[in-house]
Amino acid sequence: MILKSLSLLNYKNFESKTFSFNDKINCFVGNNGVGKTNVLDAIYHLSFGKSYFNPISSQNIKHDEAFFVVNGEYEKTEQTEKIVVSLKRGQKKIIKRNNKVYDKFSDHIGFLPLVIISPADRDLIIEGSSTRRKFIDSDISQSDKLYLDQLIKYNKIIAQRNALLKYFAVNQTFNRDTLAVYNEQLNTYGKYIFEKRRDFLKTFIPIFKSRYEAISGGHEVVNLVYESDLENHKLVKLLDSVLAKDRALQYTSVGIHKDDLIFEIAGHPIKKFGSQGQQKSFLIALKLAQFDFIKAQNRVNPILLLDDIFDKLDENRVAQILKLVDDENFGQLFISDTHAERTEEAVKQVHQSYEIFKL
Repeated sequence: MILKSLSLLNYKNFESKTFSFNDKINCFVGNNGVGKTNVLDAIYHLSFGKSYFNPISSQNIKHDEAFFVVNGEYEKTEQTEKIVVSLKRGQKKIIKRNNKVYDKFSDHIGFLPLVIISPADRDLIIEGSSTRRKFIDSDISQSDKLYLDQLIKYNKIIAQRNALLKYFAVNQTFNRDTLAVYNEQLNTYGKYIFEKRRDFLKTFIPIFKSRYEAISGGHEVVNLVYESDLENHKLVKLLDSVLAKDRALQYTSVGIHKDDLIFEIAGHPIKKFGSQGQQKSFLIALKLAQFDFIKAQNRVNPILLLDDIFDKLDENRVAQILKLVDDENFGQLFISDTHAERTEEAVKQVHQSYEIFKL
């Protein structure tokens, strides 16, 4: 799969800009603030229908403009695919594939598989469990439509159950039968999601460990530990057991929406016990394993975005990443960097064609 061209209209700092891309390596270079990361984010937007860096869609519209349009032309399985993401202020975002509007954004997820490596990935270590759940969900959803559907339904029921708990508290009333209907639905969806996450990690963890060993030289032992309320109990029973607590809190305190993925080095949390270099290696290994997993599941080379990678990583880690592209079976790579000479010197080490765009 290859992104052949990209057109931006009123997207972030770009009024109007068009790029024609190399099939292998594309580099965006320039000073901070010129929009290098914004180009990568536009490419991400075409795959996921949203920004990687700013979840508030209207804030991706250029200042003082009424709309944005991101237009990408791809070559996939020897066919041309045209994807357009657009948004007008005060209206719903629209995603089109070959001029046909998607009824559901979720139908588009996984069609254009993509992995991004960015300084923002450090949130996976320092932020709360929701960030790590999104990482798992993104991996699975890019190759499993049913999983994404079940996850959307689960989250919808959680919102409805929480609203009901608030209603009970405000109106000083309670109806166990109504709550039980939600509990049964959550149990059904939650069981499926839990099992899919568990099965995913059984496959993913060995890939991750292999990637980390290659990057670090095999001197440290790392692991990912999946924590879930459903590990030893059915969700419907758990919901019954915490009913009094949920009524007091006015939200659902147990379920797969509380799952976490613990990052460990030498048996300890890497957030507290890992050096800065170890944490960087850990994150790179996570993302490269994500690339490997998605490629194996989709049988398509994901697009790989490397945001500000040279400023954040030492030469050894950059070299490990660039080794990936020194292979005819690899897909398309997009890089942002502040130094044109450094970027060109690095990509010259890879025996692939490349294009450098100075912004």
